[in-house]
Amino acid sequence: MRVFVTGATGFIGSAIVRELLGAGHRVLGLARSDRGASALAAAGAEVHRGSLEDLDSLKRGAAAADGVIHTAFIHDFSSFEANARIDERAIEAMAAALAGTDKPLVVSAGTLGLPPGRLATEEDSPGSALPRKSESAALSAAAQGVRAMVVRLSPSVHGDGDHGFVPALVTSAREKGFALYVGDGENRWPAVHRLDAARLFRLALEKGTAGARFHGVADEGIPVRRIAQVIGRRLNVPVVSKSVAEAAEVLGFIGHAVAIDNPTSSAWTRERLGWHPTQVGLLQDLEQGRYFES
Repeated sequence: MRVFVTGATGFIGSAIVRELLGAGHRVLGLARSDRGASALAAAGAEVHRGSLEDLDSLKRGAAAADGVIHTAFIHDFSSFEANARIDERAIEAMAAALAGTDKPLVVSAGTLGLPPGRLATEEDSPGSALPRKSESAALSAAAQGVRAMVVRLSPSVHGDGDHGFVPALVTSAREKGFALYVGDGENRWPAVHRLDAARLFRLALEKGTAGARFHGVADEGIPVRRIAQVIGRRLNVPVVSKSVAEAAEVLGFIGHAVAIDNPTSSAWTRERLGWHPTQVGLLQDLEQGRYFES
């Protein structure tokens, strides 16, 4: 299968490219820059120049492929709503190029918008107030004759090269002199290793059905206090409780996220796709020390 991958040079996308190539697929990777194009070529992928805002390039890439995996997103939280709209339009453009073909379109989303405070499942719908509409945009494509589906990723996708939530917590602890959690710290975060997530995207592409929602979750819910405790111990700084407002002052957007209770199951995903995470969990990954190398 020839697969068009957006975000192909990113933290998760680059792992997906290697996973697909290793499974015998061909990859057409979206590249915005010469550097990205060189990285894709070195990995053994074909290069497709363009960006999320170049809808014509996205349509051409999708039309030239047997399936699409979309992981690209502009991670500028100061313009999150605008970037969410760019993402939505990009999905709609690729879906239009695939309309009536029954080709797979696998779109990344997240678990943080699911109902908090209880174990969320693949049957749960995200809150309608979320500014990011990747899930609704993808699933709308199923009505257009596209085998569209969603992979909801944990808030922490960890592994070598991680630049997401946990590195932000580590950087903050190093700069501020303390590691923090919110309230009693018993709110839970799911997590998944990037290599396990990459395999899930491949399995969804190969086996998933239109309208399906899969969960990229290996650790169902790690209390955030435990994450903070590992960070504090590794950096030899105190671990302190903060209010949501105080955490937001320290961490910005991420301060609100670390207060969310988001335990999430992937039981149905594992059964449906035969996906079984094999990589280390988040706490084990933290203990290996790479997150604390400066």
